[in-house]
Amino acid sequence: MSLPPLAAVRVFEAAARHENYSRAAEELALTQAGVSYQIKLLEERIGAQLFTRKGRGVALTSLGKRIAPRVSEAFSLLGEAFSAAQAENEAVLSITCSRTFATNWLAERIGAFNLTKPSLAVRLHVSDEVVDLAAGEIDVAIRGVIDPGPGVVTHFLVRQIITPMASPEFLARNPISTPADLRKVTRLSPNDEWWDTWFASLSDGYDGAHDPGLRFDSQVLDGQAAIAGHGVAMIFPPMFPDAIAAGRLVAPFDHYAVEARTMWLVYPEHKRNLAKVRAFRDWLLPAIRESLGDDPLGALVHPKDA
Repeated sequence: MSLPPLAAVRVFEAAARHENYSRAAEELALTQAGVSYQIKLLEERIGAQLFTRKGRGVALTSLGKRIAPRVSEAFSLLGEAFSAAQAENEAVLSITCSRTFATNWLAERIGAFNLTKPSLAVRLHVSDEVVDLAAGEIDVAIRGVIDPGPGVVTHFLVRQIITPMASPEFLARNPISTPADLRKVTRLSPNDEWWDTWFASLSDGYDGAHDPGLRFDSQVLDGQAAIAGHGVAMIFPPMFPDAIAAGRLVAPFDHYAVEARTMWLVYPEHKRNLAKVRAFRDWLLPAIRESLGDDPLGALVHPKDA
């Protein structure tokens, strides 16, 4: 036998507990006629009567008395299962972000967030690929995209302001005074479209064709290779503050370009009211602003205001 409609079973459980259709209707926000209809539907489905008239009220039949405790227990178990699932979901925050952001910004700061929410476990999914938030496994994403897309809540983080950078030792061996000099030295990941963006922003029209060079698949690797003296990397400076402050990365030009993909905090609309998501949002936004200090590059300027 297939299961009867869950709505009808739920109405039966309430009516059996109260032995009163009016009270069951009040509990379930139904009309008394609606309760009667669901009970009749259930009785027709199982082919037996569950209630009898008793004065102005109702009473359970012998069959109704036998199954009512089991039905109540089943709903109690369902409630416990969903409560446990909700508690487990609220206890873990899943974050996805790029390798560069995870390695050079979030990893050294996430402990500060944990101090504000010590009972919340953080799971970090590191990937340069855009993860499908609709799948439900990830709570929040930190993405560098042009358009975060529909069905998500977005919060602006930073514009990615980029410029070539290298180690002082590399620049001492390979003097660079004009953009054209970049054609004569090793460029790291010269196939990266960030190079195209920077060259396109020059007023002299130099196009900087893709040259042979070392190629990586992440800005964090480009930056580390540049620090090691292996070439010139196209860098978003706020991702390498320590290396820049220590003089291990320097910019040969005072020229910056705005990358088309802005960084956003993104999460599904149905998760906007989750306490863990609100807590991370309320920590991340001011932490980003604080990390950029006086923001000399204007990275905190919203694209709409630029």
